[in-house]
Amino acid sequence: MAESSPNHTEPSHRHIEIAWPELGLTVTAELDGRNAELADALWEALPYRSLQGHALVAGQHLYHVAPIPSLLHVPASEKIADRRDAPDGTVFLSALQHLGIKYGTLTEPMPAAPVGRIRDEDIAALLEAGQAVWDSVYSTKQPILVEVRRAGSEGGHRIPHLTAADADANRLIHDVHAETELIWLTEPAELAALHRGVIPSGAGSFDTVLPTLLFVNGETRPLGYASYGGLVRAAVQGMPMDSLRHMTRLLVGVPAEFLGYCGLEPLWAFTQRFLACLDQLDRDDFLAVVSQLALYVNTLGGWNLHLYPWDSGDHLRQQRPAEVARS
Repeated sequence: MAESSPNHTEPSHRHIEIAWPELGLTVTAELDGRNAELADALWEALPYRSLQGHALVAGQHLYHVAPIPSLLHVPASEKIADRRDAPDGTVFLSALQHLGIKYGTLTEPMPAAPVGRIRDEDIAALLEAGQAVWDSVYSTKQPILVEVRRAGSEGGHRIPHLTAADADANRLIHDVHAETELIWLTEPAELAALHRGVIPSGAGSFDTVLPTLLFVNGETRPLGYASYGGLVRAAVQGMPMDSLRHMTRLLVGVPAEFLGYCGLEPLWAFTQRFLACLDQLDRDDFLAVVSQLALYVNTLGGWNLHLYPWDSGDHLRQQRPAEVARS
């Protein structure tokens, strides 16, 4: 019997390591056979690094942008109806292009696609990582990077570089890829300037900064999650090209122009180039462009969430109904 390849592992017994080098912490998860197509996409993308994020409204949940274009459209074959009920340590993949890990109490009821679970002996390390990442996102602003790799393998990093037959589209993809590589693990210069109060257009009434930061965050996230993610799914699912072009013009131009005014000038420049070549793209080229742009915009969104001064509202804390009644 021929020896099996050293990289070959039965899908039901594949293990990944999720490491936070700055924290000196590593946990191991088994990809347990659920949502095999999603798990395969993750396995084939390894290794990679990303900026580690933390849920801001859902509770004890870690997530990061994964450089896997197919996450935007691969359907889940099995979903947990309410992720609040999932065991701590459950690893999820989502159409928001996220790898997520539940490490404690969640408050947001929503279905989710599990692909595995952190082993029991690593839950304590996962809890430690969760608290450290929360402190990073909420207050210290010291970025924490995560590395995801096949267990026992070396780490590394790469951003997928798609291609198009159309020359204009292919040049755009190349430039978007280069910009995504530049900002993937390092804060984008335009967002760093914005969060220092440097806004060349003067956006921000009466020299304020926080409202502009809020609006930038509020526009960037749905542009990536809903608009570009939705266009990817619509293209894969066969929406007619005329409809795709029409929906693109309805969905991406206005928010990108506003974000350019607020300081995200590279995003607006890429958007203008995309709209200029839109009519000449076939389905494959369209899908390549929107997939590459989705990853770029989601990267901006991840940095927005990290850089935003969440602790500026630290004086506001939730009150329970009983507390309100007594006050």
